[in-house]
Amino acid sequence: MTLAEKAKKVLDILEKGYPDARIALHFKTPLELLIATILSAQCTDERVNKTTPSLFKRYKDPRDYAETDLKELEGYIGSINFFRNKAKNIRSCCKNIVDKFRGKIPDTLEELITLPGVGRKTANIVLGCAFGKDALAVDTHVKRVSNRIGLAVHQDPDKIEEELCEIIPKKRWTKAANLLILHGRNICTAKNPKHDICKVRAYCNFLRFFRKKVDD
Repeated sequence: MTLAEKAKKVLDILEKGYPDARIALHFKTPLELLIATILSAQCTDERVNKTTPSLFKRYKDPRDYAETDLKELEGYIGSINFFRNKAKNIRSCCKNIVDKFRGKIPDTLEELITLPGVGRKTANIVLGCAFGKDALAVDTHVKRVSNRIGLAVHQDPDKIEEELCEIIPKKRWTKAANLLILHGRNICTAKNPKHDICKVRAYCNFLRFFRKKVDD
C-alpha cells in the first residue's frame, strides 16, 4: 500500500466518524479567524471562544486593532496564555494590514506569513477555513497523528505539511487537517491514546510499535 492509498483509507474512515468536521474556533469573518488563531497558540480553543465575543464586539476592523491602546487590548485578552506578546502581535499585524494591504485581510499564503505573529499554520487555517481555499494547517494534533499513523516522518511542521500535501489530494487538504485535529483531540491523545476505540488502528505504526514493545 502506498502512502497516498493509506492516507485515503485513513481519511475516509475519519470522515465517516466526523462528517461535520470543522474548525472549533468561533468566527464570522477572516479577520476574526485570524485574531482567534493568533490567540489560540498554546491556548485551548475553548478559552479563546470564551474570550473573543467581547473582543470582536469592541474591535470591528483592522484599524480598530491598529489604533488601540495596548493596555486596553491586553485587558480584553488577559485570560489568554502569553496575552501581552499576543496583544503586541495582533496590533502590529493589523497595522501591517492597514498600511500594506489597505485594511483587507490578505488571501494568499505568501502575503499572510509576512504579518507579525502569523506563521504557516495560522495562514493555512485562515486560507482554508475563512477563504475556502485548499490549505493544510499542521498543528500539534496533526503532527502527532500523522507521525503515529506513519503519513509523515519529520518533526518540523513545515516538512510535515510538505509530506502530507504530497499524498493527500489538494481538494481534501483543509478537511484532512480538521479530521486529524479532531482525531488527535478525541482519540489519538498525547497521553493514553484510546487504542481500543480507534477506528484507524489497523493503519497505525505507533500501535504496532506499542504492542511489540509490550510483547517484548
